[in-house]
Amino acid sequence: MTSRRLALFTAVLVAGALAIPTTAFGSPPTAGASSVAPAYQNPLDLELPDGGQAASCADPSVIHGQASGDTHWYLYCTSDALTETERDAAGALVQHSVPTFQSTDLIHWTYVGDAFPTKPDWVKPTGGIWAPEVIYRDGQYRLYFAASETTLAGGGSAVGVATSDSPTGPWNYDYDPVVLPDDAGHWKFDPHVVTTADASYLYYGSYFGGIFARVLSDDGLSTDPATEQQIAIDNRYEGTYIVEHDGWFYFFGSATNCCNGPLTGYATFVARSRSPLGPFLDRDGVSILDPHVGGTPVLTQNGNRWVGTGHNTVITDASGQDWIVYHAVDRTDPYYSGDVGYTKRPALIDPLDWRNGWPVVRGGQGPSDEPVPGPAAQPGQQTAYEPSFAPGRSGELRPGHRIAGLSDEFSGNRLSDQWTWVREPGAGEYDLSHGKLVWDTQAADLHPPATPLASVLTEPAPDGDYVVEAKVSMDTPEGCCFNYVQGGLVVYGDDGNYVKLASVSIWNTKQTEFGKNVQPVPEGYPSYGNTVGGPVGEDWAYLRIVHRAQGDTDLYTAFTSIDGHTWRESGTWTHALGDARIGLVSMGGAGFTSTFDYVRVSALKD
Repeated sequence: MTSRRLALFTAVLVAGALAIPTTAFGSPPTAGASSVAPAYQNPLDLELPDGGQAASCADPSVIHGQASGDTHWYLYCTSDALTETERDAAGALVQHSVPTFQSTDLIHWTYVGDAFPTKPDWVKPTGGIWAPEVIYRDGQYRLYFAASETTLAGGGSAVGVATSDSPTGPWNYDYDPVVLPDDAGHWKFDPHVVTTADASYLYYGSYFGGIFARVLSDDGLSTDPATEQQIAIDNRYEGTYIVEHDGWFYFFGSATNCCNGPLTGYATFVARSRSPLGPFLDRDGVSILDPHVGGTPVLTQNGNRWVGTGHNTVITDASGQDWIVYHAVDRTDPYYSGDVGYTKRPALIDPLDWRNGWPVVRGGQGPSDEPVPGPAAQPGQQTAYEPSFAPGRSGELRPGHRIAGLSDEFSGNRLSDQWTWVREPGAGEYDLSHGKLVWDTQAADLHPPATPLASVLTEPAPDGDYVVEAKVSMDTPEGCCFNYVQGGLVVYGDDGNYVKLASVSIWNTKQTEFGKNVQPVPEGYPSYGNTVGGPVGEDWAYLRIVHRAQGDTDLYTAFTSIDGHTWRESGTWTHALGDARIGLVSMGGAGFTSTFDYVRVSALKD
């Protein structure tokens, strides 16, 4: 999706006739005949004709050339500006409609043109052409794309298709849309195609409406609306990608705001099913159709320069190693020069490994910003990459000895002396009862200068690295809408500077959200950004923030759990909070309660 697409969450928060990109080679090369692929360092090298680098390649799609003797891989990007200097007569950055690159090593790419020199006549002049998906079928390449605005009935988004005998075009897009707009205006974004022995399926959708699949026609140029089936609940996912592995179909989907500059929290989640049509369940057994939305984080920001890691494709190299290709944002250089607010999203690649039946990126280390052994892009090559599975981030970043003076089971009839209020609630708005802190939600938030500002219950943070956990329950009912009622943890510098991990209502869903607020910011920069985590439990959400000092800043890594035992990472924010305090909040709308069973503070285990 483009950086102009509305971000829903910023207020809170296989082989055969169809060749899909995950399959490019047959058997691995024989031993002794291989060369070792060189190392690489993200982002991908996207060379333009003048020798410069493309600034962005969002929503990447990759396929290997299918013609005999074609040694190239092909990369397709969503429509975007390629450089920070190419501008039209009005001074606006020139938009390239599905820029295309080719490569022989999957790391160094050369620009070969745009797929759409003009737009199909049913796409509005102001409409974008987004999220290309390229497959090979019946001797032709098929390029599926999302059109954000159309001249069709209702003017909503649609999925189109173009065909070509060559992976670089020219493309014929004189076809009717594969998926038409609907009366509700649901977003028909981010197409993806999967073929099984029984049928080919087209997946599409986004936050507004959810994710759906339809059976694709034999010629790949139409779908039957009567076959439509919902795959994922609305208000959570987009950028669907399905990987078939060891008898399972794995759903990859991305969540939150793609394009929020240095505070972009876009991330990728996974669930799996024995059927391409689901139901898809995450590692905790929660469905991505459930209002307590399932999805296990698989690609999240880890504290290096890359944030907003999402909208992926998966390929398999010549040695059988899987790789995930995705876009991200450099938090140190997020915007096109001269266009603050227009987020650049370069393309990255990292190894995708499989452990205990689930995918992990780079052995669980996440997006790379250092040299990594590269992919075997050609027959006869081998990658030097070998996965090294650490205990996992939840195993590495876990509590050590409990700090009794900062932990509270709320077993008394009054708050312990460790706690101090920032703006104490009114009489009767909170109470300690039956070993729990029960706190009315407030029609307030922590976004100065907006008012009113919420209360924060704080205590000192310990010196050094630490872990803080809370068990919280929200009594917001099922259904829509209680935006954005929430209760949870904060590490609080002041009202404008904090990180927050909460159980939150988002339209018709309950989710865990990990946000960061920073003030002051340069003109045009956001002050708040968010990512989301694993599911909320049916009764309780277990929340954990791990603090680690790193030079003049700090790393804050979030984890969530539905049982208090198995933890899933939600990503890492960097922040310079100074003499911060640990806190609790209950806010986002009046009329409900947050119930805290405990707060536990520990040293980080060595």
